Amino acid sequence: MLGRSGISYGPRGYSTPRSGVFSGRPQSLMSKAFARNGVLRHVDWLLILVVCGLSAIGVLLVWSATQPGLVAQGDDPHTYLKKQLLNVVIGFVLMIAVTFMDSRRLRGWAPAAYGATVLALLAVLTPLGTDVNGAKAWIALPGGFQIEPSEYAKLALVLVTATILSRRGGDRPGVKSLAIALGCAAPLLGLVVIEPALGVAMVLVVVVAAMIVLSGMRLRIIAALVLATAGLIAFAGGLHLLKSYQLTRFTSFLHPAANQSSVGYNAAQAKIAVGSGGMFGQGLFHGQLIAGNFVPAQQTDFIFTVAGEELGFVGAIVIVFLLGVVIVRALRIAARADDQFGMLVASGIAVWFAFQSFVNIGMTIGIMPITGLPLPFLSYGGSAVFADMIAIGLLQSIHRRHSVFD
Repeated sequence: MLGRSGISYGPRGYSTPRSGVFSGRPQSLMSKAFARNGVLRHVDWLLILVVCGLSAIGVLLVWSATQPGLVAQGDDPHTYLKKQLLNVVIGFVLMIAVTFMDSRRLRGWAPAAYGATVLALLAVLTPLGTDVNGAKAWIALPGGFQIEPSEYAKLALVLVTATILSRRGGDRPGVKSLAIALGCAAPLLGLVVIEPALGVAMVLVVVVAAMIVLSGMRLRIIAALVLATAGLIAFAGGLHLLKSYQLTRFTSFLHPAANQSSVGYNAAQAKIAVGSGGMFGQGLFHGQLIAGNFVPAQQTDFIFTVAGEELGFVGAIVIVFLLGVVIVRALRIAARADDQFGMLVASGIAVWFAFQSFVNIGMTIGIMPITGLPLPFLSYGGSAVFADMIAIGLLQSIHRRHSVFD
């Protein structure tokens, strides 16, 4: 039915412009985006705002952590600020691109993402790989950039595991699906361990275990898997597969006072830096321990020490709260997903962020052993930021599909 202004009225009384025309003028891209089925109207804006906040805090913390050292060397004090800003901007572009994807097509992209990640992890072990601090985990790119394939292994694992364990008919996955899922996870896990990147390997194990449980797998199968895993861990321990520095990290966690001059030094300095901030911190760019570079890797693995010393207990709690909001929104998207695939993808991302945040903050305050895991959205690094933002895009794609058809 057409009104005088050329507007057609739908069955529920919604008015839509005839042939994309409203008052004789073509619709703008913005009005289309916010239309009833537009992309912008059906995204989780709270999640985006929280991610923006965490990214902004991360940029400031990276800048504060690196500025004193660069000044002392006579270099540009804004070097890492510019690099991290570029990483965040590229990350947001990737997030937006994935958000626009139909979540139903993500299943089709999973094998390609998995294959590309495996090839990249293999390339790391060739002369293309770059050794940094005893770990061969990076591939050097032109222009001074590097890519860390192990960060994308988390995304590939979530997508391929969700694809295998989600049945289109809604049936429970069985032993065959479990075997295929574990068979696909094994190359990713094995290649990451070879690098070695023990922290990433821990994330992969926890994520795939959580997704198996949430897929509706029968309890007897899960119990058998737990027993088999325990036996495998005991067998691996007997073969002494862990490197000496990895074992030292665990022993320093169990006996921190015994390794103050070596590995235990990092953990001790991190706790001192966090504790020196007090309630409200010493102020951004005014942390004495951060300026003295007493904490190693303070712009990457130990970025939380910068927050603790310069923003204090209040600032650290704000960061923890914002990370908690991201995890809760991911769980909410998982609970409201339209299919099992979307539920498993969102759940896997939630577990990934939760476990990695807990380990990173935990090693800073002395309740977890030291591992090379960045703090999501805050630590410096292109690959980590890109992987985190792509994961947010996946959540938005799943949420958007539910909102459109709700």
